[in-house]
This record gives sequence, C-alpha cells and structure tokens, in this order.
Amino acid sequence: MAHKYESTERFLKPDPKYQSRLVSKFINCIMHGGKKAAARIVVYDCMEQIAKKMPGENPEAVFQAAVSNVKPVIEVRSKRVGGANYQVPIEVKRSRQQTLAFRWIIEACRGRGGRPMSQRLSEEIMAAYRKEGVAVTKRDNTHKMADANKMNAHFAW
Repeated sequence: MAHKYESTERFLKPDPKYQSRLVSKFINCIMHGGKKAAARIVVYDCMEQIAKKMPGENPEAVFQAAVSNVKPVIEVRSKRVGGANYQVPIEVKRSRQQTLAFRWIIEACRGRGGRPMSQRLSEEIMAAYRKEGVAVTKRDNTHKMADANKMNAHFAW
C-alpha cells in the first residue's frame, strides 16, 4: 500500500543541463513568483562562475559537497511540558536536512545585496564547500543550541 505522503523526488525530473535531481530541486527553491526560467538562469550562471573560480573542480560536485556541509544533523524543537517550554534536541530527517540546507543557502544569498543573485549564490556555495560562510555558521549555531539543550533530551517525543 502506498503511503499517503510519498516523496515528490521520485516525480521530479532532473534538470536538462546537469541531469541532477538535486540541482532541479534547488532551482525550484530559488524560483520566485513562478519564474522557473529565471531561476534556471541564476543557477546555471552560478555553476559557470564556480567552474571559472575553481578550475579542475566539477561545479555539480562542489554544489553537492556544499549542500552536504550545510545539512544539520540535529536541531531543537520547542516542547511544552507542565506549563514550561523546553528546547528539545531532535535528529533531523534526511529530507528536512536537504530542505534546511537549501533554505539557509538561499537566505544567506538574499540577505546580501549589491551584486547579481548568481554571483552571491556562487560565493555562498564556494564558502559552504570550504565549510565557511553564513549557511555553515547557521548550521553550527543549530548544533551548538542542540548541544546546550541536551539535558532536555528526555522530553523528546
């Protein structure tokens, strides 16, 4: 019997240039106002800039490594127990890890200004590849918060 909520990744077509479902999903996350062609242009320009700035490296492999460097392993969720709210550390599912990584990379790019989106995106992806940058800092802060609240782990549901 099929589950009510199946993964949409099975139905997602790979992007035409890199034949990657991960890049296709990222394009969908970058997309704003239904303008998929504009999102594709931004992501492909970003990949070209990565290829120019990091010769000898495959831009798709750099992107995959950057996303895996940003993925959080553990996060805190708020749980109400007896009138008090506790921050409870919980392991993150694989699909949510990817969603959070995409979200944090995109937020870091949109938070900066002054340059085209493709340039900001390429810089953030290269920084995440080197385990630097705003998105990796966000992941580290999430892990620190979970570590600081591990005494509340017994409240996990």
